[in-house]
Amino acid sequence: QPRDCNFSTPDSSVSIFGPSIDARGPWDPQCPGGLSRSSHTAVAVLLGVILVAGILSNSLVLLLFVKYRSLWTPINLILLNINLSDILVCVFGTPFSFAASLQGRWLIGEGGCMWYGFANSLFGIVSLVSLSVLSYERCTVVLQPSQVDVSDFRKARFCVGGSWLYALLWTSPPLLGWSSYGPEGAGTTCSVQWQLRSPASVSYVLCLLVFCLLLPFLVMVYSYGRILVAIRRVGRINQLTAQRREQHILLMVLSMVSCYMLCWMPYGIMALVATFGKLGLVTPMVSVVPSILAKFSTVVNPIIYMFFNNQFYRCFMAFIRCQKEPEPIQGSSETKTELSEQAAVQRC
Repeated sequence: QPRDCNFSTPDSSVSIFGPSIDARGPWDPQCPGGLSRSSHTAVAVLLGVILVAGILSNSLVLLLFVKYRSLWTPINLILLNINLSDILVCVFGTPFSFAASLQGRWLIGEGGCMWYGFANSLFGIVSLVSLSVLSYERCTVVLQPSQVDVSDFRKARFCVGGSWLYALLWTSPPLLGWSSYGPEGAGTTCSVQWQLRSPASVSYVLCLLVFCLLLPFLVMVYSYGRILVAIRRVGRINQLTAQRREQHILLMVLSMVSCYMLCWMPYGIMALVATFGKLGLVTPMVSVVPSILAKFSTVVNPIIYMFFNNQFYRCFMAFIRCQKEPEPIQGSSETKTELSEQAAVQRC
C-alpha cells in the first residue's frame, strides 16, 4: 500500500499505520506510487520558496496593520483575517510538508497527519470564505456607500467569527467519522481522503467542494460582476473621472478571480477526479501540483491586496519611505460627489 510506504520509518519494518513487508522510502522504485528522490527535492525547493515568500509578505501586511492605524477599518478587518489564516498555513502547514519532502516521507506520524489535514483545511477554508465575504462587502461599499459606517466594526467581527465557525463546521466531520484525514499524493502531505469510495466519504467530498470552494467562487463572481456594472454606469456619466477608476477595478477583479481559480480550482478538480474517476488516475505527481498551487495562495493574497488596495499601497509606500503616516490623497479640486465615489471605490 502507498500508505505503508509513505509512513514507514527508516529503521523499522512496521508501518505506523499497519504492518508492512519492509520499509522502503517513497522514492524507492519498488514502492508503489512513490516519487523519485529528485522529484521530492524539487517539491521541497518549491515549498521552501513559498514558505519564505509567504512568511515575509504576510508579516509585512501584519506590520503595516500594527504601524498604521488608518488601516483599521471594518472591511480591512476581513483582510486581516485572510492575513492571519495565511500566516497560520505558513506556520502549521508548509514547514511540515517541506520537511517531509526533504526526507521523502511523512515525519510526524498518524496523529500529526490528522492534525495537518484538519488544520490546513480549516485555515484554507477560512481564507476562501473571507475572500468571498470581502467581495460582497466591497460590493456593498460601492453600491450603497451612504450606508457604510467606517466606525462600526460589529458586522466585520461577525463576518470574521462566522468564517471560522463555518470552516470549523466543514473540517470537523472527518475527525468524527464522516470521511477521514490521511496521507495525500506522494505521502508528504495530508488531507481529506479523496480516493475513498464509501457513500459517507463521497457525500462529504461533494458537500465540501460545493459549500467551501464553488459557493465562495460564485459569491466572488456575483459581487465583482455587480461592481463592474456599477463602475461602468458611473463611467457613462463622467468618463474622464471614471475611466482610470474602472480600469483599476477591472484589473483588481480579474486578478482576484484569476488567482482564486489558479490556486484552488486545480485542487478541486483533482479531488473530483480522485473521488469519481478511475482508480489510480490521479498519480502522486499529478496530486502534488494542485497542492503546491493551493499553498501558493498564501503568497498571492497579500501581494494582490497590497497593490490593488489604495490604502494598503499608500501605507506600504509610507513604510518604505520611513514616514509616520501615509501621504493624503491628492486632488482637492474634486467635487464632493467625486470624492465620495472615490472613497467608495478606494476601499476596493
